[in-house]
Amino acid sequence: MALGTKKRESRKSLHQSGWITLDGGFAARPCVVQDLSTTGAKVTIDDPNTLPAKLKLAFSRDARTGRNCEVVWRRGKSVGIKFVR
Repeated sequence: MALGTKKRESRKSLHQSGWITLDGGFAARPCVVQDLSTTGAKVTIDDPNTLPAKLKLAFSRDARTGRNCEVVWRRGKSVGIKFVR
């Protein structure tokens, strides 16, 4: 591997329904998790431009579940997110 290049985590293709929760769980929006890795995911949502920089991604609508995330890129209806602690 060349110096200065970053190896990308292996991603698993999912195409599974999920939920993006905002505002401490008071607002939930459906999404589709296109792919998933240990460090992040690619999701598709109807209106990605209204998403804040920090959100939570879950596979159920229960706001107590899921992982904290930060948006790292936006392209059309797709959003790249990384998991944060």
